[in-house]
Amino acid sequence: MKKQSFQKIFLILKKEYPQPDTVLKFGNPLQIMVATILSAQCTDKRVNIITKNLFKKYKTVKDYANASQKEFEIDIKSSGFYKNKAKNIINACKMIIKKFDGKVPDTMGELIKLPGVARKTANVVLSHAYGVVEGMAVDTHVTRLSQRIGLSKNKDPNKIEQDLLKLVPKNYWDKFSLSLIWHGRKVCNARKPKCSECKLNKLCESAFKV
Repeated sequence: MKKQSFQKIFLILKKEYPQPDTVLKFGNPLQIMVATILSAQCTDKRVNIITKNLFKKYKTVKDYANASQKEFEIDIKSSGFYKNKAKNIINACKMIIKKFDGKVPDTMGELIKLPGVARKTANVVLSHAYGVVEGMAVDTHVTRLSQRIGLSKNKDPNKIEQDLLKLVPKNYWDKFSLSLIWHGRKVCNARKPKCSECKLNKLCESAFKV
């Protein structure tokens, strides 16, 4: 994408979503890690419903590490892919106790060593729990919009992230990702994008073609 076109897109999204933030509800690094793992292929709204009771039942890293996998699967079943998510969350917490003194890591290199934690989850934890921005969280919304708008030709989230990092000013990496997520929810949804209502329609490579 030409730099001039991106600048226009950047300014429009910045104006439309001046203070974008995650809608996931959490109170500490452990909770945002768990919530983000649960959010894979699941809406944030559903995750918040699940974690409302989950965070009351499991309060510490030890609570998760010592949880019965079968019981935990039942607790998170409505999130989808619950068997893998339960296994990853429990094993991630076991590793946090064993290798990180019971504290959720605060670096990218350490976070991505945890089961179920790839760059997307790590970016979310770093940004929202520790105020550290090392990259850009690329979820399904960011992936879809990046391809539709023409910000990236790649399909792999890690490659899309690298494309976006080259375009977006570093001090806006986190907010730009959140802006795309909000725009994906409100306007450019997966099945029926509202191209006629979209402020980016004159700059989008896929406008009116979907």
